[in-house]
Amino acid sequence: MLDELDERIVRELTSDARRSYADIGQRVGLSAPAVKRRVDRLRASGAIQGFTVRVDPAVRGRRTEGLIELYCRRQTTPEMIRRGLEGYAEVVSASTVTGEADAVVQVFAADMEHFERVLERIAGEPFVERTKSVLVLSPLLRRAG
Repeated sequence: MLDELDERIVRELTSDARRSYADIGQRVGLSAPAVKRRVDRLRASGAIQGFTVRVDPAVRGRRTEGLIELYCRRQTTPEMIRRGLEGYAEVVSASTVTGEADAVVQVFAADMEHFERVLERIAGEPFVERTKSVLVLSPLLRRAG
């Protein structure tokens, strides 16, 4: 479990992982060495799993976002779904879910035609019985972690 200071440090790192320990310390009321010790402890415990760069999909020519619900054939495991989707560069996330669908897949494509081709390829995977998709008009809120 994270205490309040850990939570505040994680929020600062989430908003900008390149922020210095001194800057974070100023914002949370700790010295730079104290922040470093906490970050080291959080990394060692696995609470912080890494640092990454978030790239706007639009700069890669991917301006169309859609969500695809997968309804899978009997005996389909989450691992089968993961393996089936990992080869699609357009798929940025996939999760098993509660409700009628078995999984939800987030896709970024260049345009509507590209999204349609990806949807058709995913629908043709051997474990997929049917799909249902929606296109994102305007993302309202996105948070990391």
